[in-house]
Amino acid sequence: MTQLSDSSRLVVEVSRRGRLVVGDPYFTPGVPVVLESKGIGDVSAGDLAVVRTGRGRAKVEELLGPADRIENVLEALLVERGLRQPFEPHQPPEAVDPNRADLRDLLTYTIDPETAKDYDDALSFRRDADGIRAWVHIADVSWFVGAGTPLDRGAANRAFSTYVPGTVAPMLPHDLADDLCSLRPHQDRLCVTVEMPPNGEPIFYRSTIRSDARLSYGQAERLEGSPAVLDALALNDELAQRLRAERFARGALQVQTPEAVFRFDGSGGVAEARLEAEPHAHVLVEELMILANEHVAAFLASRNRNALYRVHEPPDPLSIEHLLAKLVDLGVPTPPAPDRLTPRQAARLAGAISERLAEYVEQSGRGRYAFPALVLRSLKQARYDSRNLGHSGLASTAYCHFTSPIRRYPDLVVHRALLRELGLSDDPLPGELEPLAAHTSEREREAAQIEYLADDICLAWLLERLLFERGWEESWEGEITGVIASGLFVRFGEVFEGFLPARRLHGEFFEINTLGTALAGRTTGRTYKLGNPIEVRVEAIARNEGKIELALG
Repeated sequence: MTQLSDSSRLVVEVSRRGRLVVGDPYFTPGVPVVLESKGIGDVSAGDLAVVRTGRGRAKVEELLGPADRIENVLEALLVERGLRQPFEPHQPPEAVDPNRADLRDLLTYTIDPETAKDYDDALSFRRDADGIRAWVHIADVSWFVGAGTPLDRGAANRAFSTYVPGTVAPMLPHDLADDLCSLRPHQDRLCVTVEMPPNGEPIFYRSTIRSDARLSYGQAERLEGSPAVLDALALNDELAQRLRAERFARGALQVQTPEAVFRFDGSGGVAEARLEAEPHAHVLVEELMILANEHVAAFLASRNRNALYRVHEPPDPLSIEHLLAKLVDLGVPTPPAPDRLTPRQAARLAGAISERLAEYVEQSGRGRYAFPALVLRSLKQARYDSRNLGHSGLASTAYCHFTSPIRRYPDLVVHRALLRELGLSDDPLPGELEPLAAHTSEREREAAQIEYLADDICLAWLLERLLFERGWEESWEGEITGVIASGLFVRFGEVFEGFLPARRLHGEFFEINTLGTALAGRTTGRTYKLGNPIEVRVEAIARNEGKIELALG
């Protein structure tokens, strides 16, 4: 696999210093570079540009536009991280296959974010005499991307689509991701379907569908749709609620981490940020996707077939014991625990802790952001593996990613493994799955870091605008979400997070306690604990780095 980013390519903000044209590294502090003025074209002071460094002066390779527009900044981030490379040549086959199950008369709909274009999955429901029958239809990307082709190798290298507010760096070209593979309404589309009867084993097959409705999460939450679609949504809700209750009952984690959603103002700024407000609509999709993923993984594992499984190993018992000690120190009720934990007991206990914690936060209003994060940090990180090792967080004995092959390469590998096992395709799997598992796990972390940074940058832009309107002296009510020796992390204004250096805590020297749950004053013993409220004001914003520094309010 090749490295996506090129260390010799750098995004800079252009300025003039005397007769010199200079570029200041934009996303990370660094030494300004002098730009070659020959052939610089229409680049002006205040523009973002991609330059190539090396011997002599840096050469401008691409102009990205003024740095005072958030859209340009986010595009620059994707470019600098190597996510805007040209796609490999490809010639999609005709999207017609007469040997598929024809499900075009089955009422079907998609539920996705408002701005989405790559619709991976669609749902259908019917009430039978013995319960609800469900169909999960997933875009048949393997039909369009042949194994071992240049596009397939490129997709494996990219491994994921990377989403930043307002745009995406897709794993697949737009003609596939947003059109031929996307399950658009009222158009025939090729799928791999998991049909799940009320009782009995699931059925897997290739199909042709025609989606009847494209719903946003907001529309699904507000129950906006035709009478037939609303009837199907009622069945969807009934089944999803039952699946969720069963999943939690078997010990799955109950940790909610809503994401920020942004709205731009059309003039280069960020107008609004809010946390996702359609939790119920997300459940409608999430529970069915989890179930389909479990069924596919169980089928492949039962036949001892290698694929790319999604694994989440049980937590280290010592980590869970440490978590319990932290929660007790913070005055949070915890479930009983045996004196000595096995990894399996630790996994079950983590699920019980997450359930008790959700109830406590709901009732007390304390630690809304800090306490769920404590649970997550005590667990191992989910990853990909060629072996089925189960998924502790979901309390699943077999799990894989099958439902998003437009944006995740592991899902495409799973599709090929499933279709090959069913005798519906002879596409080979990659020769060495372990290196691919390690690569996709690493790329997933890299994509997540870029997405987090993009969100932080947008939040910094928004906060700077709000403070310009309200005044920098404004105080904010916040919650302490993190404690390190050098200071506190504070969540405020619902969506913002900043760092409050210990040197800004008045009057005395503060030290972190043994469990890492609080800073305590050496003289008075005054403490700043995780989950506690705190009043802060903004001291400084580095908006190109997405960093916010705070002081006591």
